[in-house]
Amino acid sequence: MPTSKLDVDRAIDTVYRADWGRIVATLIRLVRDFDLAEESAQEAFTSAVDRWHSAGIPELPRAWIIQTARHKAIDRLRRRTKLTEKLESYTASELAQTLEEPDDPSEIPDERLRLIFTCCHPALAIEAQVALTLRMLGGLETDAIARAFLVTSATMAQRLVRAKRKIRDAGIPYTVLSTYDLSARVDAVLTTIYLIFNEGYAATRGETIVRADLCAEAIRLGRLVRMLMEPQPPAEVTALLALMLLHDSRRDARHDRAGNLILLEEQDRSRWNHKQIAEALPLVEESLRVGGTNSYAVQAAIAALHCQATRAEETDWKQIVGLYDLLDRLQLSPIVSLNRAVAIAMVEGPQAALVLMEAIASELENYHLFHAARADLYRRMGASKEAALSYTLALGLVTNDSERRFLERRLCEVLKKLG
Repeated sequence: MPTSKLDVDRAIDTVYRADWGRIVATLIRLVRDFDLAEESAQEAFTSAVDRWHSAGIPELPRAWIIQTARHKAIDRLRRRTKLTEKLESYTASELAQTLEEPDDPSEIPDERLRLIFTCCHPALAIEAQVALTLRMLGGLETDAIARAFLVTSATMAQRLVRAKRKIRDAGIPYTVLSTYDLSARVDAVLTTIYLIFNEGYAATRGETIVRADLCAEAIRLGRLVRMLMEPQPPAEVTALLALMLLHDSRRDARHDRAGNLILLEEQDRSRWNHKQIAEALPLVEESLRVGGTNSYAVQAAIAALHCQATRAEETDWKQIVGLYDLLDRLQLSPIVSLNRAVAIAMVEGPQAALVLMEAIASELENYHLFHAARADLYRRMGASKEAALSYTLALGLVTNDSERRFLERRLCEVLKKLG
């Protein structure tokens, strides 16, 4: 009996969100070709739309997608060349083997983490390493990756093409690193994991602000990296895990049942995950004690201060400003400068923050949160005309529906005051 289109769409969306990275990572290991793996996976998902509607949703959807994608990869290889040596090489080895194979205990025990370390090859520029991993592992669209790097979608698309071409032309293999080879690539790996988390924490597109699947995946990978580098994991690894746990602890309070955004100062703090906060706080202390001041540790310390305040008005903004001063020296970034300005507004008032924001305006002119933050400062000052202009600029750049609805509400409020 045919399955309803709604049920099929939900099943496919669930598999895509939860397992895209695992599926692509498995295919790359099998075919040693990034483009072929991604194209075959996409074709398999397309096939599922029709097949599952008529035949029903399979008992193991992810395995069905992988098996279908593998067959499509073989077909593509056959069409690509008449020389059968390459095809026979694949089918005689991993393409013909079962998908569940025993892992070498000295190797990274996770296909997705293997893919991260492979993408983070020293032959690629750091931006290309991170961008390629976000695309292949997280399944993020080009515009979402572009937002993370503050560049246009066209620029990011070119970077992704060049990264794949570099892997192909330089003959960079898809290799399984031993756990002894992790340190040289760990910085890029941590950057990638954090950007995956950031897309989950503040989704580029969608009805709600949060993509819980990406947050959970990033935290899972962070835990795994830390476990692999025991007994003395680098302080940055511990700090990043703590930072993600603290931010994610507020997930359920960041939106209402309709998916509308709720700002930090207005959140019901009883809905925060206090068990997760309790797990993260000792990790913050450990990272500061072991590694001193690294950027992840400072960010985690800021997040900890927010989570330790039982009410918004009890937040220690002076200490937060001090930590942002330190972070601004450790990590030169207009985003850090923007967050620092927002914190200073809580201590010295909106006018002081607006002066600081003017210095980074040209760098963040295409970043909707810059205009939203500036609009909020004008709103708090009673400068409704300037606030309305900044809200309008933010609305022209925002792509997430939840954020758009929030900005529209704020714009309506200031327009009413203008009469």
